[in-house]
Amino acid sequence: MKQPKKTVPRKTKEDFTREAYMGIRRMFFHNEIIPGQKVSYGDLAKRLNMSTTPVIQALKHLEFQGLVRHEPNRGYYTENVSLAEITEIYEFRELIEVSLLSATIENIGRRGITQLKKALDSHLAAVRDIYLKERLLKDMEFHLKLAQLSDNQIQFNTLKYLFDLLYLKYRGNILFVTPMDRVDNEHIQLYEAIENKDLAQARAVLSRHIANVKKHAIESTRRALQEKRIKMV
Repeated sequence: MKQPKKTVPRKTKEDFTREAYMGIRRMFFHNEIIPGQKVSYGDLAKRLNMSTTPVIQALKHLEFQGLVRHEPNRGYYTENVSLAEITEIYEFRELIEVSLLSATIENIGRRGITQLKKALDSHLAAVRDIYLKERLLKDMEFHLKLAQLSDNQIQFNTLKYLFDLLYLKYRGNILFVTPMDRVDNEHIQLYEAIENKDLAQARAVLSRHIANVKKHAIESTRRALQEKRIKMV
């Protein structure tokens, strides 16, 4: 007896919009779309091999996230680099991440420690290439895992949004310029403080870590903006 053929469910409008959104996110992350650039939804549709409708819907979502802006009768543009925005993001990150440490240490068990150690090991093992894409992802995953273990979903989602702004809008080789050994050591110290349930040490290490990364990111971005202005003269 022949088995009935399995029917493949047809994609919905939401499915296509989701595909377009994820595709455009990848372009941001791989620097195929850069700050200050005009974004043609027709060109994006061709590159993603889909119609313009889901692409426009995806761009509207990215506009809500602050990654693009729409100018009437002109189209979509990516937002320009902003030192004030970078500073605010890192300061907000510190507020959220440090405040969640108490709940993380209180809630974490052996399973959580194992998950955090896995995220740490993945970060330490990440390829250190010039574009730092894998390292950026693994760094984000470590910090998000630490926040997720607090069981505070709203603050966790807010932190994910902040990472989106940083890692999609700003290039990795501008942001991630803190010496790698220093970042690695600070992540290890943070993990050890969490494992030992030492809240004071965890807060001190995390605050210092984010402050160091913020300082280097701001300095690197400022140099990049100065170089851009010189080229335009």
